[in-house]
This record gives sequence, C-alpha cells and structure tokens, in this order.
Amino acid sequence: MYRKDSVTIKEWLKKSNKALLVTGARQIGKTWLIRDEIKKSEYTKFEINFIDHPEMVEYLNAEMSAEDFLVKLKMIMPENCKPHKTVVFFDEIQKCPEIVTKIKFLVDEGSFKYAMSGSLLGVELKGIASAPVGYLSVIRMYPMDFEEFMIANNVSNVTLDMLKEKFETCTPVDEFVHQKLLSIFFVYLIVGGMPDAVKTYVETKDIREVDKVQRDIVTLYKEDFSQYEVEDKKLKLLSIYDIIPTELNKQNKKFVFTMLDKELKFSRYENSFLWLKDAGVALPVYNVDAPVIPLFASKRSNVFRLFSSDIGLLTSAYPAETKIELINKNGEVNNGAHFENAVAQQLTANGFEPYFCKKKNLGELDFVIEMSGKVVPIEVKSGRAYKSYKALNNFMSVSDYHIEKGYVFSVGNVEVDGTVIYLPIYMSYLLKEKRIERMLNLQSSAQSVFLLKDSS
Repeated sequence: MYRKDSVTIKEWLKKSNKALLVTGARQIGKTWLIRDEIKKSEYTKFEINFIDHPEMVEYLNAEMSAEDFLVKLKMIMPENCKPHKTVVFFDEIQKCPEIVTKIKFLVDEGSFKYAMSGSLLGVELKGIASAPVGYLSVIRMYPMDFEEFMIANNVSNVTLDMLKEKFETCTPVDEFVHQKLLSIFFVYLIVGGMPDAVKTYVETKDIREVDKVQRDIVTLYKEDFSQYEVEDKKLKLLSIYDIIPTELNKQNKKFVFTMLDKELKFSRYENSFLWLKDAGVALPVYNVDAPVIPLFASKRSNVFRLFSSDIGLLTSAYPAETKIELINKNGEVNNGAHFENAVAQQLTANGFEPYFCKKKNLGELDFVIEMSGKVVPIEVKSGRAYKSYKALNNFMSVSDYHIEKGYVFSVGNVEVDGTVIYLPIYMSYLLKEKRIERMLNLQSSAQSVFLLKDSS
C-alpha cells in the first residue's frame, strides 16, 4: 500500500550519507516500508531483527568498540553484501538501542548504508546519552492518514487532484462526490490507519475481520505496557489507555485523573502519560492559556485531552452498534470524539503541534495550531448544526489575539463565510503549511476584491 514516507526513504537511498532511523508505534508499517524501498533500489539488504534473533543482542553487545562491532558485523554478512552496495537494516532496534551510539563511526567509515527501525524508540532512546543526531536522518511514522486510506481503496488520482484544487481555491466539491467521500471517511473512522487493518478491510470488506486485527494490535500494546509496569511501579499505563474512549466521550474532554484514583495527583503519574506519548500510542493535546504566538509558552502540561494514536483502535473499543451508526452516517449520534481524534491524528502526522484553548468568558476552541507564524483556530463539528460556533466567534473578536481566519471541519461542503472557512472533515489531510498559506493568500485577495466592490 502507498505510504507517503516512501518518497523520503527513496531519497535517502539515492542521496543521503547519513544513517536512517524510522520510529513510531508498533504495527504502523515501518519494517515493511524499509524492506520494500530497499528491494526496489540498487542495493542489497542485510537485515538483523533483534526480536527474531535475540542472540544478536549479545553478539553485537554494547561493551565492544565501534571498530570491533564493524568487524563482527562483517563476519556474519553473506558474500553478496558488497561494500557501498549494501544497506544494513537493524530492525526492532529498541532491543539493542546502544547501536545508535556507534552510528557516527559506522557512517564515517563508509562501507555500508545503515537503516534502523523499531518501536518504543521515543522511550528507549531517552536512556542514551550520546545519540549522534547529526549523523541520522529521522523519520517519525504514523498510521495511514485519510489520503493513504483513499488510495488503498482505489480512489483515483483525478479525484485526489480535484480535492486539492477545491481545497486551495475554497470552492465546493460536487455534491455526489462529496457524499461518497463522506461515506469513505466514516469507514476510515472504523478501520483507521493501521496497515494490517486497512489491508484486511480492502481484501474482505468485513468489519468483523478488521476488529480482530485491531484487537490483536491492542493486545501487543498492552504487552508492552506490562513489561514496563514491572520496572516502574509508578506507571499506570494500562489504566490510562483503557479509559481514553470514556474520557473522550464526555462533554468535558479533559483527562480527569480521578477516573484512575480519587487520591491521584498528576505529578505522580506524569511519567505514564509521557511514556504513552513517546511510545506513539497516545496523543496528548495540551491546553494553552491564550491563542497567541508562541503557543508552547502558555502550555499547561497538566491539562490536556488524550487521543488515541489511531482512530480505528479508538473505535474498536466501542460497541458494535457504534460502528453500525458510523457506517450509516447517522447524524443523530454523537460522533464528536471520533471526528476530533481523526483531526488530532492528522494534524500531528502533518507536523503540527495541536493545542486546545478554553477560557471561561469565551468558551473552548477544539484545536489551535501555529501556521505561517500565525495562530489558526480549528473547530470540529460532527453534527448537522456545524455553523454554530460561538466560541470561535468569541476568540476571533478579541483583537489582542490577532486571529485572521478560523476553520470549521464538518460534514458540510467547502464554503467561506467572512473570516471562517468551512471544510469537509475528509479534507483535514490537506491542512499543511504551504497549502494553507496559499489558501490564506487567496482568501485575502478575495476579501480585498469584495472591499473594493463595496467601496465603489
């Protein structure tokens, strides 16, 4: 299946002298993508998987020098692995993360290219004091976004190009196509972006089979949790992960610690939330005191919403009836948690750091991001009354915030109403720095034309 990160890996194989490190949550396709791109290249692959071959952890142990490491590595490589023609691929490197510290020497020595991949690297690499960042190209992979999901489900390039053009020019999508894309998006809310789940759906179109795959992935996640619970009694990973769906479904979506323990204090369990974030399992979206640049300056690290890293894994925790209502696009059902999780997931994958903002006298903005040096508020509406956004109007009316445009993602079509741009929920994947900048310029130009007409 098509993954956008394939382009980056292809460029690395052709041009880069650095090592490659691909990180991200379990089961998101890291290993497959690296193997596939090496296979399509002119290089030979030599792969060591430290889970399948645990004896290699001892063989290439942390105590030896980088020179000895390279000698021992060459001893186990087959004859067809020629210098300057071979990519050495260390998979599941979280089991032997000390290799990262030797990369500077290996890259400088120059006999081979080196690719590394693994899960939990955000957790594991914190213990490494001297990871040579200047010698690494790092890719953080995420589950498949909606564009990749559409491609997997045979949505044509003509349609994708049309969506890009409609997004950039702020013109409506043909209503028939709009409804079809909404239907596909509602399926995406159930299937999500884990490649095995998407592959199962594409091949079977059976949500029950997809659910089995998702439950297997969640079981793997929880096995990781249990390994760390033994080492650090303060971690409450399983408890936190299990109540994410419950917390998101509440009207107040802030994470409430008393759900875990009535005596709970955030300082005691902060490591657990950071672990889930670093492992790529959950996405905390923090509160900011005000929507002003830079947003992180007013970030409150103990007030946040906690989203699932994959919308399909979130939905798998809900009853079968919820999935049926999603497929049927039932507008009477509250799908707010699913819509917001999908947007949080997409914003993060697109390189944004999403926050939310809540003020007593103004209301609550679902998301705020920094884009082109400006604050951009985003509201996410799952129901039919998506033009009701009192909080957005309140925040935009505060002159000190200097908010020029607001965005509303919903089941509605593309529309512009003054300073508010309505976008279909399925267009959230298009919200990127360059494209949104162009759209802002278009809207500013359009507004100038209207002002000229009014003044005449």
